[in-house]
Amino acid sequence: MPLTEAGIYAAALRLIDEDGVEALTMRKLATELDANPMSLYHHVPNREAVLRGVAKTVGSQFRTVTLQDAPWQERIRLLATDFRTLAHRHPKLMAYSFSHQPDFIQSDDPFWSALTAIVAATGVPRSDVSEAAALIVAVVVGVLTAELNGSLHQWANLKPPGLAADGDEPVDVRPADPDQDRMFRLVMDTLIAGLESRLAADRDGQGAGR
Repeated sequence: MPLTEAGIYAAALRLIDEDGVEALTMRKLATELDANPMSLYHHVPNREAVLRGVAKTVGSQFRTVTLQDAPWQERIRLLATDFRTLAHRHPKLMAYSFSHQPDFIQSDDPFWSALTAIVAATGVPRSDVSEAAALIVAVVVGVLTAELNGSLHQWANLKPPGLAADGDEPVDVRPADPDQDRMFRLVMDTLIAGLESRLAADRDGQGAGR
């Protein structure tokens, strides 16, 4: 079967899902494809190009339910949840992309297109849509990175210092297995509340200027 870029990226994704990005080499990829390692270079220049191709392929697969008539709060919550589902489908690749590929999200990606459309629908000034969307991405990606690399679980199990009453020993309030679904919903609640507050302040400021 002839080599193609799509086939190379698909094979690389299988290897990454199984063993992680660090384990991916051009030689292993050639073995997976039953091909001569040198033949890969006719399609992709190096390992970094493979990783970028795989990330772009996965990003293009993002799908979300379209709720055009729903409140923007519901639409943005669903969009973020669907993006989280994609991240957990390929956790090793996505954790790497979030940390090492700042251009992972491009202007023509389905996620960015949907997000900016929702932000525009909130009433944010057109000149501020990209900035507001970028901040939302930063929050969501930051939380997902912490989920995927285990940091969120570790932090949620840290004991609050000095939590004691009347000289008693500090109370152990650590959750053995924190509910990350609930924590993600809390993040989205906070993010949405912040955007609502900004929109309300903008409206109040416009009213005061009349």
